[in-house]
Amino acid sequence: MNRQHMKADERRAVTVNTVIELAARQNPSDITTSAIAKHMKVTQGALFRHFPNKEAIWQAVIEWVTDRLLKKIDVAVNSTSDPLVALQAVFMAHIEFVSHHPGVPRMLFGELQRAEDTIPKKTARALLQKYGERVALLIDNGKSADKIDKNIDTASAVTLFIGSIQGLIMQSLLAGDISIMREKALGVFILFRQGIVNSME
Repeated sequence: MNRQHMKADERRAVTVNTVIELAARQNPSDITTSAIAKHMKVTQGALFRHFPNKEAIWQAVIEWVTDRLLKKIDVAVNSTSDPLVALQAVFMAHIEFVSHHPGVPRMLFGELQRAEDTIPKKTARALLQKYGERVALLIDNGKSADKIDKNIDTASAVTLFIGSIQGLIMQSLLAGDISIMREKALGVFILFRQGIVNSME
């Protein structure tokens, strides 16, 4: 396909994928619109016909991540009626998503660390909130089903759940080996599960 003559939706989708690919190999803050256009084999003018500026591109990327990740999480949540099994499915689905898109956490971490409250940063923060709400619901359902200790603080459990995944991701990024998170994910989840499960379960 001639990328100089792509439709708007196609151009936006290719741009998002390009940024995620580039973010997997370099610091997202160092990615320029010139580099994006070069990777796509289009002119910057063609790129800016669909995005007014770099922040708009970043916004499109975070929106793509939000849509795709939450859809995968929702599939995992609805895959079983057992809250503990669903929590494991969510945990592993998140790890698999990042394994296939290693540029995503670089983008999210980068946006969340920015001092200014940009639209992409707000979108990333909203993603974490929606994600946390889904995990909290599973934990509360687990309490209702006597599978999770009723004395467990839901908010703290959500923080630990998300933090465990972020820790695995960070270790993999630091080591430059994305397979680390896959290898350690199940063991980390089992430890999390042991910390919240009802002792009678």
